[in-house]
Amino acid sequence: MTHDEYAAAARYWDEKDAGNAKMDPAALRQAAEAYILANNTCALATGAGTYVRCTPIEYSYHDGCFWMFTEGGKKFIGLEQNPQVCLAIFDKYQGFGTLHGMQVMGRAEVVEPFSDRYKAHAARKNIPLDYLKRMDPPMHLLCVHPEQVEFLSSDFKAQGFSNRQRLDLA
Repeated sequence: MTHDEYAAAARYWDEKDAGNAKMDPAALRQAAEAYILANNTCALATGAGTYVRCTPIEYSYHDGCFWMFTEGGKKFIGLEQNPQVCLAIFDKYQGFGTLHGMQVMGRAEVVEPFSDRYKAHAARKNIPLDYLKRMDPPMHLLCVHPEQVEFLSSDFKAQGFSNRQRLDLA
């Protein structure tokens, strides 16, 4: 493919969705948060330069952010150089009439171990601090601050909207 062909392919959904019916941002945010809270696992993509990693990981969602405890792993190769991440949440595909999934672009932050925010999230997850303190090294806590959500839901069509909606949070 040529550069122009790649660029045209990249613009496909922006151009296709340009004239589609958009949801009120507050209603879209409410629907997005309901979907996020109904799930607890995502695919977290990190990368820098030619290195890309996509990691399935459990999350919690509160205070407008995604929170993930992790022992470590190759995702930190990308995180060291590039805090921009993308995470995806999705249902098993069962046909066009039942599509549900989202991509969330945002900025990852590594929360300082045993800081107030770290301890608060451990309490929220019912993980005893004594347990975390015995780990060597301690668990890392990622906080992903969402900046943009692209939400695909067949349910939107029944409400008179395009099934693909974008919410800008930055």
